[in-house]
Amino acid sequence: MPSSLTSPAAVYPTRHERLLSALETVPDPRDRRGVRYHLAGVLALAVTATVAACRSFAAIGQWATDATTEVPASFGFADGGVPDESTLRKLFARLDADALDTALGTWMWTRTFTAGRRRVIAVDGKTVRGARSRVEGGSAPHLVAAFDHGAGAVLGQVGVDAHSNEIPAARTLLARLDLDGVVVTMDAMHTRTDTATLVTEAGGDYVFTVKANMPTLHRTHKTLPWRDIPATTVTTARRGKRITRSIKVAAVPDWIDFPAAAQVTQLRRTVTGRNRRKTVEVVYLVTSADHVAAPPAVLAAWVQGHWGIENKLHWVRDVTFGEDMSQVRTGQTPRVMATCRNLAISLLRLAGWDNIAAGLRHHARHPDHAVTLTLT
Repeated sequence: MPSSLTSPAAVYPTRHERLLSALETVPDPRDRRGVRYHLAGVLALAVTATVAACRSFAAIGQWATDATTEVPASFGFADGGVPDESTLRKLFARLDADALDTALGTWMWTRTFTAGRRRVIAVDGKTVRGARSRVEGGSAPHLVAAFDHGAGAVLGQVGVDAHSNEIPAARTLLARLDLDGVVVTMDAMHTRTDTATLVTEAGGDYVFTVKANMPTLHRTHKTLPWRDIPATTVTTARRGKRITRSIKVAAVPDWIDFPAAAQVTQLRRTVTGRNRRKTVEVVYLVTSADHVAAPPAVLAAWVQGHWGIENKLHWVRDVTFGEDMSQVRTGQTPRVMATCRNLAISLLRLAGWDNIAAGLRHHARHPDHAVTLTLT
């Protein structure tokens, strides 16, 4: 589905003010003397070029150079000139990546909404493998994102400190979000009492996977009388496989001690292949949402929707944008480029593109559509 075909000249005055005003909050690391290109305009240009399938600084610079004369003006480049690869590379290395992610996350939050249902956010991390330091034993940047299940949009991102891990970074990210009435889904790594308390005290609910990293909680889940609890089952067929998902939900027993826990869940996933061989996976979960807010079918949808952050975001950055092949590694550049990809993916999904690769090809052929999409 293409983005709006409205003439860009008709919408620039109001639309670019919205994006540029959000980007105005990002501090400019450059000395004011001799600055030719306004920071907000450069960032908006980079995002637009990413929507047009540009993967690198060289591609972004070439796209901007080849663009029609109206494109530079739309980003505030009054003299018609555009930043080149070297300018982009040096600037992005010095940017305040936290400020950029905060600005764009806030802006994207206002562009997504829920109608008659709760906002559900998945939180998970991804390593930018191609940006691993060349120093022996060097680490690669690890980024934790908040992903809106329904909109398919990224609402925030933080970087993991080299001497830390994903758990405190995820808490930092959650603390920046308005969680009132929100459901947060996270994998077993984040099934921690501190994280649960943070979410519920902010007015939200959590859905956590329970595995052996929480041995007592996992053991109590496994020993519950699941055979006596009725299941809600759904079977689907896809690519020659039959997948049966069964969910059993029970109120939390008194002896399970976990902050604000209301329900426990057993999920069973049975996959039957073309050769009729079956594989069975059983997963346990705990949630603070009660049976009224989260009946079995709703809870199952939340759990299944959590994997959208892998399939609709991380996989797309890896495969469609070739993120792990990029060897950009100086300063903040890997994270800033990941942020541009996050925003491009989010904008395309909000415009109705389910196939991001097709959306990128379309906007590569029609630069004016890329500008319109980004500045809408």
